[in-house]
Amino acid sequence: MQIAFRQATSGDAAPIWEILKKAIARRKAEGSDQWQDGYPNPEVVARDIENGYGYVLVDKDTDTIVGYCALLINDEPAYEAIDGAWLTNGDFVVYHRVAISEDYLGQGLAQQMMKSIEEYTRAKGIVSLRADTNFDNQGMLRIFDKLGYVYCGEVDFRGAKRRAYEKLLQ
Repeated sequence: MQIAFRQATSGDAAPIWEILKKAIARRKAEGSDQWQDGYPNPEVVARDIENGYGYVLVDKDTDTIVGYCALLINDEPAYEAIDGAWLTNGDFVVYHRVAISEDYLGQGLAQQMMKSIEEYTRAKGIVSLRADTNFDNQGMLRIFDKLGYVYCGEVDFRGAKRRAYEKLLQ
């Protein structure tokens, strides 16, 4: 499959929300508390798109959105109070709301999205990627390990402790 990574448009909001809605249900079925409190929601997606934070992974052959994430530069207040220490103190890209379409799971697309996020970060002249996840999000924890992220400590994100990671790009 040929894929593209591009900024989301307002016309992408409905398929993005469908992907997130199913990801929320998957997290619940796995017994996780992550994303079980009304976040994310369609308003968050609309705000991501409006602010230019939303990005989609697209199957170029069918023009189908197969994944979603939000990318922000130096914009995560929760990261200022880490219980631990970041690897760097400079500019960083943070990503949230990573989700792959249920119809495309198991095809390595989450890792492809992460590689696309790395390319985006390099193109901005930034060498630090930061992210956080629930302690029970085994899929994301495996990806962090596989892609060379370093555990930096815990952050308090929307009232819950989360594992915080950073990756330095060469």
